[in-house]
Amino acid sequence: MSVELLDAATIVSFVEDEEAFNVSILDRFAHLDTDHDGVLSYAEMEEELKSLRVFETHFGIDEKPDPDELVDVYKSLFVQFDHDSNGSVDLEEFKTETKQMMLAMANGMGFLPLQMVLEEDSFLKKAVEKEATKVGA
Repeated sequence: MSVELLDAATIVSFVEDEEAFNVSILDRFAHLDTDHDGVLSYAEMEEELKSLRVFETHFGIDEKPDPDELVDVYKSLFVQFDHDSNGSVDLEEFKTETKQMMLAMANGMGFLPLQMVLEEDSFLKKAVEKEATKVGA
């Protein structure tokens, strides 16, 4: 993990760069597709969904959420990715939903940069790295 400065423009720029975004999507999808069948099951995506940390803290105070509630939340997140409701997520569904989530995050951030702790292989970290290479060039 690292602390990075992030703003909406950085996220939008990353998502709109089809080559960089597609490479990141393909890498993450291949990493998650542990049985190499070309689709992601809930079991394969579960850790990825948990990394979104939707219930980790509540206003800075750690809480112990109801385990049943957590299961319901993560399953509903999976359903968001499974556009055709066939019980699995293909590459196009994964790409489309990830793009929508990132753009929604950018929209919610506004124009002021935020200092955030980012996981090393996260899409947001890749967006920051891409922006850093543009600035450095």
